[in-house]
Amino acid sequence: QVQVVESGGGLVQPGGSLRLSCAASGSIWGISIMGWYRQGPGKQRELVAAITTGGSTNYADSVKGRFTISRDNALSTVALQMNSLKPEDTAVYYCSARTTTRNYWGQGIQVTVSS
Repeated sequence: QVQVVESGGGLVQPGGSLRLSCAASGSIWGISIMGWYRQGPGKQRELVAAITTGGSTNYADSVKGRFTISRDNALSTVALQMNSLKPEDTAVYYCSARTTTRNYWGQGIQVTVSS
């Protein structure tokens, strides 16, 4: 089993920045890809960014150039630096940790971009 816990959300004005952090614990040796997803009001959950053990990254087109995902394999943590935030980035953000058998999810953390 893997436990995933997010931190760092909150309220920010348009154009501002936030940093989300996520820590995995438990059977962490089985984790391959870690990533961030989000679900906005009335929308389906979507991939924001993901990173492999080797450091390869993948970003949603809507966040390219504004968000940066990073990972510390030794600590089993992943972070999402979000810059130039827009109101449409408002969502609940979920951290995920993928093993060969399943995807583990955090409880989600609210990010609100509003003036």
